[in-house]
This record gives sequence, C-alpha cells and structure tokens, in this order.
Amino acid sequence: MTRPRSELVSVADTPYYHCICRCVRRAFLCGDDRVTGQNFDHRKAWMVERLTELVKVFAIDICAYAVMSNHYHLVVRINEEKAAQWTDEEVIRRWRKLYQGPPMIQRYLAGAVLDKAELKVVNDIVQQWRLRLADLSWFMRCLNEPIARWANDEDGCKGRFWEGRFKSQALLDEAALLTCMSYVDLNPVRAGIVETPEASDFTSIQARMIAWAKRQRKNKKQNKSFVRTSKLPKQTLPTVPLLRFSGNEKQGKPTSISFSLKEYLQLVDWLGRAIRDDKRGAIPSNMPPILERLNINADELLTYVSKKEKRFIDVMGTENNFQKIAKQWQRKFIKGIRLAKQLFSRQAVYIPFTNHF
Repeated sequence: MTRPRSELVSVADTPYYHCICRCVRRAFLCGDDRVTGQNFDHRKAWMVERLTELVKVFAIDICAYAVMSNHYHLVVRINEEKAAQWTDEEVIRRWRKLYQGPPMIQRYLAGAVLDKAELKVVNDIVQQWRLRLADLSWFMRCLNEPIARWANDEDGCKGRFWEGRFKSQALLDEAALLTCMSYVDLNPVRAGIVETPEASDFTSIQARMIAWAKRQRKNKKQNKSFVRTSKLPKQTLPTVPLLRFSGNEKQGKPTSISFSLKEYLQLVDWLGRAIRDDKRGAIPSNMPPILERLNINADELLTYVSKKEKRFIDVMGTENNFQKIAKQWQRKFIKGIRLAKQLFSRQAVYIPFTNHF
C-alpha cells in the first residue's frame, strides 16, 4: 500500500534520503530512444543544470546523483536548520527565483505601507515558503515539472513524462549513507555504460573526481593511487554544489558528510574495479578501511551495488536503527531488515544523525 510522504520523509528521524524517479514506461527518454533512434542526452544536461539552480535556492544539499537514460538517482540532505535561520527577505528572494509570488509580496518588496492584516498575510506566506524550501516533495516537484514540460515541448506532445510520484528511501545512519552513495555513483558502471567511475557523465562521482584532480594539480601532487587524472574529461556543464566531506565519522557536522573524500573515492574505485572484474565471489585483499570502521560487510556491499534491479525499500540502516524506527512508527515490521542484517553485520559504532543537531 502506498504510504503518505509525511511518513516516509521525517527529518526528526534522519535528514538523508535516496530518491529515484523514472520516465514513463521506463522508456529511454533521456538517452538513445530505441523506437525513434534519436539521442536525448541533452536532457541529462537539463537535469544537471536544473539541479545546480535548485541547490542554490532550497535548503537541500546533494550528496550524490546519477542521471541515467530512463531514470535518475539523488541522495540528498534536508537542512531545516539552515532554512530556519534565513531572514524573511532571504526566503522571499529565494522563492522568487522559482515563482513570481502574489501581488501582496510585490507591494511588500516595493516598500508600500501595509496595515497589520496585510503584514500578517505576508508573514504567513513567507513562513509557508520557508517550509517549502526545506521540503523534499517541493524540491522534486521543482526539478521534475520543468524537465517534463521542456521534453514534451520538444516532442510536440502532452502527458506524463515521469512515472507517478518519486520514490524515497530514508538513510538512517552513516553506514546506510555510504552504501547508498556508492550504489548511486556506480550506476553507469553497473549498467555497463562505462568502465570507470570517472568516465560516468552526469554523475556526482565524476564531478567530485574532477574537483579532486584540479586540487591535486594545483598542489602539484598528482595522485597516482586511484584517481586517473589523465583520463578525466573536461568540465563542460555547471557544477552541482555537492555536500562536502568532513573527514571524521565522529565529528561530522550538519554541513558535511562524516567521512573523508579520499576514502570515499578509494571505496568507489575499489567497488568499480570489482564490478568490472566480476569479483563478487573473491573480495580483493586491499579492502578500504572505512568499511571495517562502519562495520559494513564488504562481500554483501559488493553484491548490493552490483545488482541492476532490486526491490525498493523505504528504509536503509543498521539493524539497531531499524528497530528504533519501527518503534517510532509503531510498526512491528519494516521491509529491509534482512538486508540490514546482511550489509551491516555488526553493531556500528557511530553518532546517529539525530545527534548532529
């Protein structure tokens, strides 16, 4: 049964979510259309450009993204604290980048003298906008609607471009976040579109690797271990502002991801090599240490990120956090507990997201 979004997305439980949205009938409407033979890769660029704009407006950060031919993935962080700190004028400025707003707001901005009743209306509107600017559903709406409209105009047709509503998955802890980000970043490798993560166009991993390589060149320290800088493409699209890595799991801040970028890039490269070499039955000995620290089962992680199709679950996290969320939601069972036991084999030692605030 379809559950209300208010139950699936609760910042009180976790600010991190994995979102998926597919084109209608899973058609290749953003890549090579098998029916018409046309190529629509430029629509992937639309997605990246629109994401870049929206991140500068909403109090929502992007941890990872991958735009594929018939669907896209996002891993986001909802930053309600950031939205709460904005002044009313800042809220209006941001919202008006998306919508013009009612005449009352126009008068307010023009410096017109408003009575108490009118000021109350303005305040109510601003508070509503403040909530929307930290709302995942509004973010996805502002992302999907323009893309669908532009694509339909280009095709000279009407109707749905996206399949129903987007799917969201709550990521309850650092282990779940790391697992999901690597799964998203390795989408093109898993699909056999490219051989290496850095060759994956329209993905966050390519953007992070390009930025990493630029810093290495600037510091005159070419990294020879895992980022193949000579094979990195030139950055031609706008760079989507991505949530940064803090470098320490126990000192994570609300404005950063609680592990280091270098370790994450090493993990993605390690997983990518294993997927290409089909090493699911023989895990290489040089396992990234971050897996051991977060108590992630390397064999199960490789199996998970290698699967092209899987049943979507609403929640991902360690077994302990599954039990906590089930109690909070007053439910005896939440789908995904078996995966949690497999992926996160021991009790993870970390600070839960809810303690970061």
